[in-house]
Amino acid sequence: MEKDCLFCNIVKGNTDTEFLLETEDVVVFKDIHPHAPVHLLIVPKRHIRSVNDLTDEDRAIVAELLMTGKEMARRQHVAEDGYKLLFNVEYGGGQRVFHLHMHLMGGKKW
Repeated sequence: MEKDCLFCNIVKGNTDTEFLLETEDVVVFKDIHPHAPVHLLIVPKRHIRSVNDLTDEDRAIVAELLMTGKEMARRQHVAEDGYKLLFNVEYGGGQRVFHLHMHLMGGKKW
């Protein structure tokens, strides 16, 4: 884990962030600047800087992020109407926290 990484500090429990789900490998919490009625962040516990830093060994964590997104969409009652799963990659792609994370957004008419 990176000492100054916001998401590493959240994962370690150094903030008052409430987890909606925690597994051995990921945590889920609400985005503090939501862009939809349901806007969650799904974050691996292990620090991976960006999608560009993924390796072949990270395939399982990517699958877990996606499957967790699917499950959280069901739990948040947006699965039937539809939702977005989104990775922002690097600064030019909108990434502002450099710890891999996936957004789940739903409940909005796009």
